[in-house]
Amino acid sequence: MAAQAAPAEELSKLSVETKPAPAAANGNDSDAESGDEEAEEGAAAPAAGAAKKKKKRKPKKKKKAPTSQSEPPRVLVSQLFPNKQYPKGEEVEYVNDNLNRVTNEEKRHLDNLNQEFLTDYRHAAEVHRQVRQWAQKSIKPGQTLTEIAENIEDSVRALTGHSGLEEGDALIAGMGFPTGLSINHCAAHYTPNAGNKMVLQEDDVMKVDFGVHVNGRIVDSAFTVAFNPRYDPLLEAVKAATNAGIKEAGIDVRVGDIGAAIQEVMESYEVEINGQMLPVKSIRNLNGHTINHYSIHGTKSVPIVKSNDQTKMEEGDVFAIETFGSTGNGYVHEEGEVSHYAKRGDAAKVDLRLSSAKSLLNVITKNFGTLPFCRRYIDRLGQDKYLLGLNNLVSQGIVEAYPPLVDKKGSYTAQYEHTILLRPTVKEVISRGDDF
Repeated sequence: MAAQAAPAEELSKLSVETKPAPAAANGNDSDAESGDEEAEEGAAAPAAGAAKKKKKRKPKKKKKAPTSQSEPPRVLVSQLFPNKQYPKGEEVEYVNDNLNRVTNEEKRHLDNLNQEFLTDYRHAAEVHRQVRQWAQKSIKPGQTLTEIAENIEDSVRALTGHSGLEEGDALIAGMGFPTGLSINHCAAHYTPNAGNKMVLQEDDVMKVDFGVHVNGRIVDSAFTVAFNPRYDPLLEAVKAATNAGIKEAGIDVRVGDIGAAIQEVMESYEVEINGQMLPVKSIRNLNGHTINHYSIHGTKSVPIVKSNDQTKMEEGDVFAIETFGSTGNGYVHEEGEVSHYAKRGDAAKVDLRLSSAKSLLNVITKNFGTLPFCRRYIDRLGQDKYLLGLNNLVSQGIVEAYPPLVDKKGSYTAQYEHTILLRPTVKEVISRGDDF
């Protein structure tokens, strides 16, 4: 403990012998004729000085490194895992002809060569898990969709450490694609644009679909929120169907066979709404898909109904296994205001005549590349009056627009999704968590 200075009253009671030392310590050449008062002053000053010297500053306590996530999530995931040993996803051994891959030394060697790839994917997956688990607890009726979307997106940016406000920052890590908040008969591709006042209601069924990327490695995972227990069978059907698709997936498996397994499970459920028993149908024109580097939709699709598609899954593929169930027609169409966009990687070079289109394309290229974005993301970069230019880029085939996808009005839809890696040795459900 630090020494405390002596009170002045106690110092005046000290008996002091007249010696030359105190005078020297005080910096004066006083002689023997100096009065008692001077002697006392000469003694008191060094005593006070000595006391001051004994004072020690309390050492500043070092801030302990965080060991758990905050609410709302704001702690960098890289701080929680300083050695970059991010949690693995669920590892599932291959079966049948691929069983030997687990022990094959060559395959193990190939797996070890992919450590940077796996580190980035597991980093992104851990961010997704922590954000979505908090979102599942925090989303409540009465919140606006804008509030929900921004809470999720702010959390992803905080946990990756990239706000996306500086040029190119969002390309390092952050949102893999905008937060989809599709309600009831709307199945996908809805996020609020600026000025949207829509409020989540007690009887709504909302799909929450968002992506996280680290160095272009995108984790795509989705869940459904419902507050009325009557929708539980719908959510259970879709979750079980997604897990059936994940179980079936593997190297050399035909995607058409996966679709058959998904449909069989999905359509074994029914849900009672307003006294009417309704079958749960797979939405037949929505699919899972491969995920490429900085590109959310690859070239392979995974149907969620029985199909004759003979395309095979291959070693090294990354798939989003997602299923959608509906109490409606089981078929969606485009309808409503567009919010989701992405620059096409295969777009031909076009001589743009509209200056606003040229300027906006530059902003998109430098901040999003081929990652999907929404109008709110352009707004937060300080851009305004850009809609004419954006529509021109869409019409020229440079940017792809993704309108909301809806089933018939009055129906309810649900979605669950995970990202899987077909590693040389095992299948890793990279986004799997305790929640689903």
